[in-house]
Amino acid sequence: MTPMKWFWGFLRKYRFKLLGGLILTTFISVLAIVNPYVSGMIVDDVIQGGQYDLLWKLVLILLLVTLVRGALRFFYQVIFEVCSQGVLYDMRDVVYRRLLTEDFAFYSKKKTGDLMSRQTGDMEAIRHFVAYIIYQVYENILLFCFALFMIFTVNVKLALCMLIVLPFTAITTAKQSKEVRPTFQRIRDCFSSLNAFVQENVSGNRVVKAFAKEDFEIEKFNKENDAYMDAQLNSSKVWMKYLPIFEVLAYVLNVVLMLYGGWMVITGEMTIGNLVTVNGYLWMLNAPLRMAGWWVNDTHRFITSVEKIYTTYVEEPLVKMPPVPVSRKHMEGNVEFKDVSYTADDEDIVKDISFSVKKGQTVGILGSTGAGKSTIMNLLCRFVDATSGEVLVDGVNVKDWNLYDLRDNIGMAMQDIFLFSDTIEGNIAYGRPNCTFEEIHEAAVMADANHFIKAMPEGYDTIVGERGVGLSGGQKQRISLARALLKKPSILILDDTTSAVDMETESYIQQQLGKLNGQCTIFVIAYRISSIKDADQILVMDNGRIIEHGTHQELLANDGYYASAFHHQYGELPSREEQEEYRQVTANERK
Repeated sequence: MTPMKWFWGFLRKYRFKLLGGLILTTFISVLAIVNPYVSGMIVDDVIQGGQYDLLWKLVLILLLVTLVRGALRFFYQVIFEVCSQGVLYDMRDVVYRRLLTEDFAFYSKKKTGDLMSRQTGDMEAIRHFVAYIIYQVYENILLFCFALFMIFTVNVKLALCMLIVLPFTAITTAKQSKEVRPTFQRIRDCFSSLNAFVQENVSGNRVVKAFAKEDFEIEKFNKENDAYMDAQLNSSKVWMKYLPIFEVLAYVLNVVLMLYGGWMVITGEMTIGNLVTVNGYLWMLNAPLRMAGWWVNDTHRFITSVEKIYTTYVEEPLVKMPPVPVSRKHMEGNVEFKDVSYTADDEDIVKDISFSVKKGQTVGILGSTGAGKSTIMNLLCRFVDATSGEVLVDGVNVKDWNLYDLRDNIGMAMQDIFLFSDTIEGNIAYGRPNCTFEEIHEAAVMADANHFIKAMPEGYDTIVGERGVGLSGGQKQRISLARALLKKPSILILDDTTSAVDMETESYIQQQLGKLNGQCTIFVIAYRISSIKDADQILVMDNGRIIEHGTHQELLANDGYYASAFHHQYGELPSREEQEEYRQVTANERK
């Protein structure tokens, strides 16, 4: 499918409305030939012929035609505006839905600002084309043809003289069209780049301020801004080169009319009324010639925008819904990895991963940065697909599960925390928007978030800034954890969820998770051994492989990576009696 065929799929829905608008446009164009003709009659029959009784009738015709044209113009412009807004709505909806289905690989190579420019600037260029350019080009072509026909009926010689301009206009339009298209492609690319740069800097403004790099970022912005300005100027240069030609060609018609038409009146080949009539049609010839360059620009802007949006739209996600998906609203939570490997960009991320987890067990995952801990959870959620091997949930390969059912049964507190510009209550209830406030409160208590939420001026109704600006890292982590817990999933993934909280809070959260009593299978990714030492099994990863596997005591006895990490972090732990006493004191304080 070509971009234009894809666009026609949206326009086809409104084809009958557009056809009605074009019919009204045709009728208005036909009426446009009446007034110049009547004006000629007034000169010949009334002023020179003395038929003064015709004057009020002819003037009434002029008024009626003007009123009818004005009313019909209002209606057809409304029709085209409605169609343009409908096309814009449908296209934006379809493109946005496609963006939501795209996988991690798509967003890893696309910039947010670039995608935003598709949904704003490019969409607006398409709307402008449907709302204005379609009927303007059609109307002016009709006006030009009707005016030329009427001039032929008045005087064939004068009409033939005026036709001399057409070949030059056609050649000029073709040359401008060829030159202007790449300039608009450059404009859209520079606009996307500028948009992406601004979005990135606004989102990262705290980092910019922290490193006092305002001047550096301003310099980079100026380069992007200069590139966009240069692209606009290059496009304008093309337009400025051809604009005088179109203007000259339009004025040539006036010269032809005044010289040749005036000479014909003097010689008696044509009446003054005929000259007035032809002069009335002259604007119908001039307007298309003068506007041809604008239409070429707007048309190429439209074509470029459609192509850029279509290029983004047709990118197929690597992770797709299976042809015949296995659907189940509630899963047990049994998980098994069988010889799973994953490769991206010719790099082995994880290799030969095998382990199994029974329903209700807790699995701790420990390892150095880049060891592949988060990747195996991404494989479980099917954010990416395994290159080889199988990831099974309840004995079914995740590639065979209904994607929405699979992810709906998994609650995830991600390493990269994202909070919406909403209330704290809205953020916690994101996974279950119809839940009760009591359930939200319970999840917040379990995540040790209730006490700091209540301390805020508006409590749970407090609006958090974009991406959680205004909250500390630990507060954002606890809200993210509450959001995952409220979902009551079959599988709960905590990806470094307590890294920004203190040891007391971490201990409290572990106690609360222990109260789940096997209701869900829990995966805990952490760098702190204290977060995973009570897990039913612990996976130690390094360089994409599982190098150790067992319980806390078993791994300590192995005296390997886990034991070394344990001694580096904590040395000797307090006795069990001291730990239990500490937990009880902490729990009482929170109550």
